Amino acid sequence: MSDKFGIWLIGAWGGVSTTTVVGLASFQKQLAEQTGLVSALPKFADLQLATWDQFVVGGHEIRDTSYVDEARALHKTAGVFDRDDLDAIAPTLDEFNANVRTGTLLAVGSRIESLASDTARATAGESTSAAIARLSTDIREFRERHGLKHVVVVNLASTEPAVDSNIHELTWSELSTQLDRIEVPASTLYAIAAMQAGCSYVNFTPSVGSDLPALDEFAAESGSLHVGRDGKTGETLMKSVLAPMFADRHLKVMSWVGHNIFGNMDAEVLDDPANKANKVRSKDHLLTEILGYPPQSLVSIENIRSLGDWKTAWDHIHFQGFLNTKMALQFTWQGCDSLLAAPLVLDLVRFTEREWRRGGRSGVMSHLGSFFKSPMKCETPEFAKQYIQLEDWAVEVSAE
Repeated sequence: MSDKFGIWLIGAWGGVSTTTVVGLASFQKQLAEQTGLVSALPKFADLQLATWDQFVVGGHEIRDTSYVDEARALHKTAGVFDRDDLDAIAPTLDEFNANVRTGTLLAVGSRIESLASDTARATAGESTSAAIARLSTDIREFRERHGLKHVVVVNLASTEPAVDSNIHELTWSELSTQLDRIEVPASTLYAIAAMQAGCSYVNFTPSVGSDLPALDEFAAESGSLHVGRDGKTGETLMKSVLAPMFADRHLKVMSWVGHNIFGNMDAEVLDDPANKANKVRSKDHLLTEILGYPPQSLVSIENIRSLGDWKTAWDHIHFQGFLNTKMALQFTWQGCDSLLAAPLVLDLVRFTEREWRRGGRSGVMSHLGSFFKSPMKCETPEFAKQYIQLEDWAVEVSAE
C-alpha cells in the first residue's frame, strides 16, 4: 500500500504532540523500537495497518515555537530522547513544521489565551463560523498539498474550561444555525472543522470535542468517524484495572484518594480552577461506574514546576474485607507524561485510519474505549473488557 495519510495535531507543538512527532520521525528513520505501541503487538499484525513512512504531520497551534525547539527543551528538562537521534530527525521535524497553521482562541479560557502568540491573538476577533471555515480550509489544503488519502485530526490541546451554554441539548440543525450566537468550545470547533473537511476526529483531551449529540448527528450526516475522550495513560489506567479486582472479590472500597503532581505546560493550564474542574471530573467518575456505589474519593492535581514533564501519582485505597476488617492498598505511579501519551496517539491514528479504510462507516468508534478515561458510547468502564472489544474488532477486520 503506497497511499499517504495525514496526522493533523491540535496543539501541534505541545509536549504530547512533539513527542508523538519525534516518535513517528524516529520510526521513519528506523531509530527506535516500537515498545509501548499497542498497534505493534503481534495480535494486530493481520490488520494491514498503515506503516510509519505513510504518514505526514501538520496541525494547528496558538504558540510560536517549533518541533525542534520543543524536542530539545524536553530533552534538556526531562532527560528524554537521544540527542544524536534528535539531530538525525531534525530535517523531518522541520518539514512537519512547515505544515503547522494558526489555531483559534475562541472559548479556550484565559489561561490558554495567555500562552498565545501575537499571530494567534490577531484571529481573536473572527466569528465562530469564520474560524471553523479557516480551520477546515487549513486541513483541506494540507491534504491536497501532500496528496493524502485521508487525514486523522487529533486534539492534543490543553484542557479547556467547560462552557455555560446549553450546547449539550442542541441538535446539529440548532447548533449549526446558532454558531455565531452561542459560546462553542474550541475543541468542538476543531471537531466540526475536521468533519467538514472529510476527516476523522480523535479527542485525546478532557475537553468536550465531539462528545455532543449534535456532533454525533453531524458525524453521521458527513460520514465521519470520531472517538474520545481524555487519553488514559497513568493513574486512571490503574483505577480501571484495580477497581474491578475489588468489585470481583467483593471487597468494599470505602475511600480512594489520588494525588497527582507534575510541572509541564498542562499542569500550568490546570492551575486555573475552571480548567482543573474539567480534568478532575474526567478522572473521578470511573470508580462509581465500576464498583456500583460511590466511595469517598478525592482527586488532586498540583503544578510542581520542578518536576517538568515527569508525573507522580500517589493513590491510597482504604477498603473493608472479611469480618469488617479495614485494610489499605497504596501505589505510586511515576512516568514521563508525554512519553506515556504519545504511543497511544500513534495507535489511535493507525486504528482510526484502518477503520476508515473499511469504508461506509461513521460515528463513534466505541471499540477504542480502552484508550480513554471517559470513552464515548463504550459499554463498560473496565480496562480488560474494553481491551477485549479492541481485540474483537481486530478479528472482525482481519477476517474481511
